[in-house]
Amino acid sequence: MAKNELRLRAPQVEDEQFNDFGQMIREVAQRTPDSTAVIDEHGSLSWRDFAALVACIAGRLAERGIGPGARVMSLSENSAAHLALYAGVLSSGACMVPLPWSASPEALVKMRADCGAELLFASKTHRAVADTLGAEVIALEDLDAFAEGPEGAPVSVSPDDFFDIIYSSGTTGTPKGIVHEHRFRSRQFGRFGDLGLDGDAVQIMSTPLYSNTTLVAVLSGLAGGGCIVSMAKFNTIGFLDLSQRHRATHAMLVPVQYMRLMAEPTFDDYDLSSYACKFSTSAPLPGPLIAKIMDRWPGNLVEFYGMTEGGVSTVLNCAANPTKWDTAGSISEGSEVKIIGEDGQELPPGSYGEIAGRSGSMMPGYLNAPDKTAEAMWRDANGNDFIRTGDMGRLDEDGFLHLLDRKKDMIITGGFNVYAADLEAVLRAHPAVADVAVIAVPSADWGETPLALVVPQTPTEAEELRLWANERLGKLQRLSAVEFREDLPRSEIGKILKRELRAPYWNKETA
Repeated sequence: MAKNELRLRAPQVEDEQFNDFGQMIREVAQRTPDSTAVIDEHGSLSWRDFAALVACIAGRLAERGIGPGARVMSLSENSAAHLALYAGVLSSGACMVPLPWSASPEALVKMRADCGAELLFASKTHRAVADTLGAEVIALEDLDAFAEGPEGAPVSVSPDDFFDIIYSSGTTGTPKGIVHEHRFRSRQFGRFGDLGLDGDAVQIMSTPLYSNTTLVAVLSGLAGGGCIVSMAKFNTIGFLDLSQRHRATHAMLVPVQYMRLMAEPTFDDYDLSSYACKFSTSAPLPGPLIAKIMDRWPGNLVEFYGMTEGGVSTVLNCAANPTKWDTAGSISEGSEVKIIGEDGQELPPGSYGEIAGRSGSMMPGYLNAPDKTAEAMWRDANGNDFIRTGDMGRLDEDGFLHLLDRKKDMIITGGFNVYAADLEAVLRAHPAVADVAVIAVPSADWGETPLALVVPQTPTEAEELRLWANERLGKLQRLSAVEFREDLPRSEIGKILKRELRAPYWNKETA
């Protein structure tokens, strides 16, 4: 983003210690050179070898004139090489741009043009698409050959320098590039270090490296000097085998992965006693699923609610708050959460409205998009900048956040607001329901009406399930119908794609 663009202002932190990621990598290698840094399907790297590879990558980039102010892209599944590249780009002082391989080629072209990067590292899997993006492409499998030569000299960075740019998947319109500075990431390293991501941690990486869900935990794990076990593609047996074999202590997973693991028939055959803590984010964990995880999987479970853009930040420590498993947790230290109405005014405690947040980790804005940055901003009466989430919710009397729906996913039936999350919570309590999404469909009488799309756990009748749920719902919440599905469409980090589910019903109406 250019210097004259609108910028969101994160709160100042007194006596703050700035953590330079490249320097942290070098210090870990000096402290524990022989411990393992990264493991993937092809082998492992000690911290001595990992740091040396990172430094050599930075050196080769510097020879090409790539350093502070420059940007480097990647298009790859998870691997030790991908992690080394990420760290090498940052150690050169340049900004990393991990492109989402889930995006369409057309969207990827727009991302490349938006960030302006001229160099792209791509794995063999994604090479054909990479060659269409208009950048110089280097095979990630040839990273060792690229890095041959002396180590690059350490490069100092400032808190305001760009760390990485994370793009939305770009399914509609122009993708938005979410900018993180080194300050943003530095503050995250400290918070996750408090959750045990230190030199003794062994963390499984099974979500894509281009997702902030992954980066917030994995980068913190590297900064803390732990070991990262990389999975190119998640599957339940592979995850459980790696966890047992490497005595994993931590993992960041999304709710759909937890659902699949809890449904895995052989789950209880694996020794997971090494786990200290599991993390979850990207979508709410249903209370019944939390109960299964806490009962069957050793170690604590901590759920985070936040955005790639930063701002809002809540944490649910499941072991410490067994009566709050239906919430997104309490507000993180140093953060603020406000509930605002349609008129943009702050609402009183206990009110339902749009959630806006402010914290030490806030993007300065979207790349090259001051209008989109302005749309994301809300300013309170004291002139403090908050980021609007687009999520609806309320804070209870104990300060815990209750999530409802995305603002755009709210069902308006007969002029009344109905939150799909409330209906989904009721349906999940039925033993025959494995997964569910409630959406708005057209109604001649009400404008919109709720429809439940259910993945069954055991055989049941749709009408029987609808009547069972409606007995437990308010008059205005009642389901018009239940339809069964074999599965529900999800993004690469497990969010149900309700837009895709709604489209056939509304397209039929307008055809």
